[in-house]
Amino acid sequence: MKTTITYNGNQIIAAFAGRLDTAAAVQTAEDVKPLQEAENKEIILDCEQLEYISSSGLRIFLGIRKDAATHGSKVIVRNINADIRQVFVMTGFISLFEIQ
Repeated sequence: MKTTITYNGNQIIAAFAGRLDTAAAVQTAEDVKPLQEAENKEIILDCEQLEYISSSGLRIFLGIRKDAATHGSKVIVRNINADIRQVFVMTGFISLFEIQ
């Protein structure tokens, strides 16, 4: 699992590649810490290369959303594949995030 964070003006883009499973969740949680304090930003979670997400991964996404809300930021999830979209639908996450 690899997480890359880039800054582009008012946007912070976190690109995920690989499998965000329980084993990868601890490191991924550390990798996304810069998103926790982002104020008045557009946070983009780019899932184009994300192959799988477990409940631990969903918990990380939910934490990002919660932190963003308290800091006036907005979270957008981009480029999810059909399998991850199905997980988002089944868990109700589809209504919690703006999906592009």
